[in-house]
Amino acid sequence: MSFTELVNVPAGINPDVSSAKQATMLSLLGNPRQSYDQECREVTDIRLASMIVFRPVGRLRVRGLRPAVDSLERVLADIQREEPAIHAVLGHVGMLCARNVRGSNTAISNHSWGTAIDLTLEGILDRRGDDRVQVGLTRIAPIFNGHGWFWGAGFRTEDAMHFECGDELIRQWHRDGLLQGLAPATVPDPVLSLGDRGPEVVELQRKLNEFGAGLVADGIFGRGTHAAVMAFQARNGLSADGVVGPMTRRALGL
Repeated sequence: MSFTELVNVPAGINPDVSSAKQATMLSLLGNPRQSYDQECREVTDIRLASMIVFRPVGRLRVRGLRPAVDSLERVLADIQREEPAIHAVLGHVGMLCARNVRGSNTAISNHSWGTAIDLTLEGILDRRGDDRVQVGLTRIAPIFNGHGWFWGAGFRTEDAMHFECGDELIRQWHRDGLLQGLAPATVPDPVLSLGDRGPEVVELQRKLNEFGAGLVADGIFGRGTHAAVMAFQARNGLSADGVVGPMTRRALGL
């Protein structure tokens, strides 16, 4: 079997790993730049730029945030040990790329912080959005998960080439003192907000629809979801800020 043979997305992926939230990224790592579009741009935030490194990691050469590159090095060492044949055909098409998520004008891609990587197998990039994934990726995804990385096959629009440092991992970096000079002294509560995507957003949209929102459960926290959250908050005596924190979660039954 070729490692690029396509199979269905496996069940039970990303156990105990969440995609990194926009609020987490912005509060703990800062804003990489002041404007975004679909083009790859450079990081302009001086503090964040000082933590960008460019170096060999296993058989790859990557440019990304230092804690993410350090973590990726450990991931690849485990892949080399557990899946040496896959390790031998791994490549990538980028880690640091300050832009919006493809097709969005509200969501900042986690590539903007250098905490995500798009992988190839045998020089072939998995096609996004077809709900089929390269079998080799299914074999290394649990290794990434074990190191706190979220696999993009779990997004509503399947993105199996994409692996990103999960929300829990980035918060752990803060607890371990790896974000000194970037992060505040205290870590804010996890929230869902404009620009987020993933299974948690799908669940939010379905809950809002139970209250009559009429959203498409596409897993993207866009302006429609933002407006629906604000409307729900206003009806329930909550601060209508469009951010889904602990009080809004409880009111929704999440």
